[in-house]
Amino acid sequence: MDNVEKYDKAFLEAFSIEKKVLQDLVYNKIEQWDSIGHMTLISDIEDKFKITFETDDVVDFSSYKKGKAILKKYKIDF
Repeated sequence: MDNVEKYDKAFLEAFSIEKKVLQDLVYNKIEQWDSIGHMTLISDIEDKFKITFETDDVVDFSSYKKGKAILKKYKIDF
């Protein structure tokens, strides 16, 4: 599984959504991405990529696209 697949899978599993909505997904745009859903997503991404986010990155992780940019800081390439 490549990094895009791992990343997408974290969203799909955390929020039980269809892949077609990922590109435009932002925090609080869907009911599932509330504060609890956010922490579930963050935890799953950390597990999948074997990283630990800094607190500022957890707070800044506000969309599907922003998450990819943050992961580049941890040397995760897409």
